[in-house]
Amino acid sequence: MTEYSGNSKHLVRSTKGRWVAGVCAGLGESFNVDPNLVRLAFAVLTIFGAAGILIYLAAWLILPEEGEDTSIAQGWIGRTRS
Repeated sequence: MTEYSGNSKHLVRSTKGRWVAGVCAGLGESFNVDPNLVRLAFAVLTIFGAAGILIYLAAWLILPEEGEDTSIAQGWIGRTRS
């Protein structure tokens, strides 16, 4: 049986080192990769078919901001249920 160590990193939009919404900085921190490489990957995906923009926007909606419990999408869904 494995125990929760408390040191696991959650996927979040970072508030440190962000340029736009913190998606690339958050992904870089979570996967221990330079955020500039993540930005480059999004740029390449955008150049070849605009997939980078769509993925970035989806991540912006789905990933909660650092220090928050809910994402933008969860907030929208919660408002419609009320």
